[in-house]
Amino acid sequence: MVAPAAAPAIALLLIPFLLFPAPMAAVLIPTDYLALQSIRKALSDLPGSTYFASWDFTADPCSFPGVLCRDDRVVALALGDPRAGSPGLSGHLPPTLGHLSALAELSLVPGSVSGPIPTSISLCSTLRFLALSRNLLSGPIPPSLCSLAHLRVIDVGFNLLSGTIPPLLPRLPSLSTLILAGNRLSGPIPSFAQNSPLVRLDLQHNRLSGQMPVSLPTSLRYLSLSSNQLSGPVDRILPSLRRLAFLDLSSNSFSGPIPGSIFALPLSSLRLQRNYFSGDLRLPGPVRIPYIDLSFNRLGGRIPAALSAAEWLYLDYNRFIGEVPTGFVDRILKGEMRVLYLQHNFLTGMEIGPPSKIPIITSLCLQFNCMVPPVQTACPARAGQQKTRPTEQCPKWRKV
Repeated sequence: MVAPAAAPAIALLLIPFLLFPAPMAAVLIPTDYLALQSIRKALSDLPGSTYFASWDFTADPCSFPGVLCRDDRVVALALGDPRAGSPGLSGHLPPTLGHLSALAELSLVPGSVSGPIPTSISLCSTLRFLALSRNLLSGPIPPSLCSLAHLRVIDVGFNLLSGTIPPLLPRLPSLSTLILAGNRLSGPIPSFAQNSPLVRLDLQHNRLSGQMPVSLPTSLRYLSLSSNQLSGPVDRILPSLRRLAFLDLSSNSFSGPIPGSIFALPLSSLRLQRNYFSGDLRLPGPVRIPYIDLSFNRLGGRIPAALSAAEWLYLDYNRFIGEVPTGFVDRILKGEMRVLYLQHNFLTGMEIGPPSKIPIITSLCLQFNCMVPPVQTACPARAGQQKTRPTEQCPKWRKV
């Protein structure tokens, strides 16, 4: 299935230098000068990268690519060529990064930089922006980061980080973006302050366990917890997140009902597939979410007609019964639904027949229900070859 593109983490690397005026001629203080020399010794260009080619210390270090100075201090450091296709850097991040005590922004392009995140970064007390994603960084997230009260953005996603999330990290008072996705983090998700300004929380593809925190910030617009080991109900938590534009809880062990109120949120994408959600869907009114995936759950009852407004709708591998609402047929024949997957339920009929022409842009799958599919359409391979459920599985819902 093709998912709407989410904003890539590398876009965060474009933020440095936007908050500062043009560089000014300066003579660096000795600690910053020596710190840059140490960084140069600890890191190297991967084959095809020329980032360090002009780091010649016989010249002014404030003229080096990626280095921004104010007066006699380094205030922003963007390590590596941020242009698309750059191979990035190798080596490790040296502890001397902490000597850049006026540093406000630190970023690292995707590459092969390994080793731990230096705990000395906490000495950069003015740091506001930290982006070290898509490298080979390992070890724990330093708890010392929790002392950086000015941090707005933390992106250390898609590395090899392990251990637990420091309990005080989500409580940083200025934090608006926290991306820890694609690591090996375990344990529970720490609690958040209710007055947190957090807008984006991305913890997908880790090994986190336990239940979803009750105190998620109401400021959240993007929430991804997919592909973890989280469990428990969500019906008392999600309704308070009224600003959400993107929600992905897929591939966990969440259970209980799906709160109907989340279908009224201003979401562009709702991904709850591969959990243990159960019960009927009770929707408060029209649904205007383009992309909805509720597949591989234990949802039952009749399919709400309000879901027909979705463009991509995945309801397969559930326990839905009855007939498909007529509104779905109208939207399908007009080409207004791109995907409608209803296979592997207990549905008994759909008012559409062989004379109807399914638009070529639409994928419709109805097989393995309590009916013979009224139209022949191509289904995904995972749907199997059997067109209809065995009769003995359908006595309660078989159409008379």
